[in-house]
Amino acid sequence: MEKQSITLTVNGVNVEFEAQPRKLLSDALREDCGLTGTHVGCEHGVCGACTVLVDGRPARACLTYAIQMEGHEITTIESVGEHGALSPLQQALHETHGLQCGFCTPGIVMTFEAFLKDNPDPSEEQIRDALSGNLCRCTGYQNIVAAIRLAAMRMREATTDA
Repeated sequence: MEKQSITLTVNGVNVEFEAQPRKLLSDALREDCGLTGTHVGCEHGVCGACTVLVDGRPARACLTYAIQMEGHEITTIESVGEHGALSPLQQALHETHGLQCGFCTPGIVMTFEAFLKDNPDPSEEQIRDALSGNLCRCTGYQNIVAAIRLAAMRMREATTDA
């Protein structure tokens, strides 16, 4: 198959490269954009480690062809937080020990960056339901759920204080 020129908008920056039409977004992000925070786990869309935001919505980068993303805004874990500071969710994961090896963490963060914008005051059941698309083999999920609740509370407080 012949390579084609692809231009992706990733974290607000246009990146142009040559790739075969069947190149996956996860591979393009890692190999062509140099953004290695998007992890590839199962390569079947089950584990959620490769989750990025496409136009603000979570998407599995291991199931998406890079060429399909032209004209869309892709957001990766590298853009979360401001000026090198952790986002409220990242800070809460750190404080509550909601991560261990960290392999699943980028996908969880990207999933819940979008989730908390849509649902700023989620119940534990809603959090667990949204978390069901992200597999973690280390934590047992309890501290991840606690971190998401803490982040949601802090984000609500920040908007009422503003």
